[in-house]
Amino acid sequence: MLLAYSAWPEIEAWLKHSKTVVVPIGSNEQHGPTGLLGTDWMCPEIIAQAAHDKAPDAILVAPTFNIGMAQHHLGFPGTISLRPSTFQAAIGDWVSSLSRHGFERIYFLNGHGGNIASIEAAFSEIYAEWSFAEERCPFMLKLVNWWNLAGVEKLANAQFPTGHGSHATPSEIAVTQAAYPHAIKTANLAPRIAPTGPIRDALDYRARFPDGRIGSDPLQASPEKGRELIDLSAEGLLKDIQAFAAEVQP
Repeated sequence: MLLAYSAWPEIEAWLKHSKTVVVPIGSNEQHGPTGLLGTDWMCPEIIAQAAHDKAPDAILVAPTFNIGMAQHHLGFPGTISLRPSTFQAAIGDWVSSLSRHGFERIYFLNGHGGNIASIEAAFSEIYAEWSFAEERCPFMLKLVNWWNLAGVEKLANAQFPTGHGSHATPSEIAVTQAAYPHAIKTANLAPRIAPTGPIRDALDYRARFPDGRIGSDPLQASPEKGRELIDLSAEGLLKDIQAFAAEVQP
């Protein structure tokens, strides 16, 4: 079921048999000369939608949280970023809203590595409120990066043994190409495989990685490889959600 395309009585009925919800979360940021700005929120959304298409009665997908912590990409036009504190506060409000209605398993499917620290910090802030009050938290939170779903990293490494890199990767761009073939971009990349290095502030990033890529050759991406990644990720997501829903608090 897709939360945004449902009426409230349908969600109330869902809660009678499942307390689990999936929140695709990502970022709107540059992905090199050929990557869509929405890549990091599109990938988890695409995968969650594919899981829903496979088993619509097994998954409830919330609207996509599509703006994340991307300050280091602000040197490139089109990037939109939240401060870490703003991002963490927004996550807290999402969790408070969902838990208020009875959701007890809130699963964040992430598409942006730069979000990880802030999401984990937000979880810690949320849990701290219950710990200081000496009350058991009535819900569980889980963060999973889509590329860490079962078998996905292995498949991506097999598809792209060289030039995968860590940003504007051919795997994430392949996923968007499969879902949005009309939006495939191309460019002359020099060097073909981008340099690697640390990530700091926006001006430092732009100076180190002038076209936005880090260690990657996204021209290897194809819709066919993207479909393989989506299918495997969707299967992994459904299994992981099932296990999370069945997890028992001690």
